[in-house]
Amino acid sequence: MKEDVEEIAARVKELREISEIPAEDLAKELGFAAEEYIAWESAQKDFPVGALVEIASRFKVDLSELISGKASKLKTFCVTRNGQAPEVSRRPMYGYWNLAYNFHRKKAEPFLVEASAETENKPISLNTHPGQEFNYVLEGRLLISISGHDIELEPGDCIYYDSSEPHGMKALGGKAAQFLAIVF
Repeated sequence: MKEDVEEIAARVKELREISEIPAEDLAKELGFAAEEYIAWESAQKDFPVGALVEIASRFKVDLSELISGKASKLKTFCVTRNGQAPEVSRRPMYGYWNLAYNFHRKKAEPFLVEASAETENKPISLNTHPGQEFNYVLEGRLLISISGHDIELEPGDCIYYDSSEPHGMKALGGKAAQFLAIVF
């Protein structure tokens, strides 16, 4: 895991340096706190998925290439078989799987996300990233907090929101919650 964080950070730093953009300027342009961005790029902290989506978009590279170092190839369609989506972030108590990892030049990033049952007993960790997000609950119950508003969602419920607002989520009811997250 630490190696993955370091490799992703190195790729991001290289893209930024090739473009001759100071870290502080890129952070400001993308709407991130400079200290937070510098911690990500130096691999002191893992990049949130939303931040990687924005960085990939800024440098016109596919998210999968930024994460894996390998170029996506499919341009007409891609199929991701059950259980075959690569995990793209290993934040404690959350799993993120990229559902269209090999499609070239996506306009959105679809993820299968699982918030473990243990998140219920923890405070919600808020994050922000430019753009918008859509979440659709598949299993379990989910509490999502967006800019101070707490909303409970059950299977079949969905929410669309401005992801530049502070947001985060956790499972409810002592069970994991699984949902689709599409980041635009």
